[in-house]
Amino acid sequence: MDSESFTSGSGETTQIGYENPNHQKCCGHRGIKGNDHLQYAYRMECLICGHVYGANGSDIHLRKCPNCQNGSKGIKF
Repeated sequence: MDSESFTSGSGETTQIGYENPNHQKCCGHRGIKGNDHLQYAYRMECLICGHVYGANGSDIHLRKCPNCQNGSKGIKF
């Protein structure tokens, strides 16, 4: 991943490197709109299985991996 092209959000949970309690790491956004009101699509990485997927910034704090934790399907980021 080219970290130069990704940006942190303004909140604690949208900072690059933030890890939620489900071991999902925020890797930032590239300015692409998410599918929730006023949200960006963030690149997420599961620290358990390595799966990479997209999530709205408002969901990062509670996200579960769609691959190994039966979480919601990811979005384009």
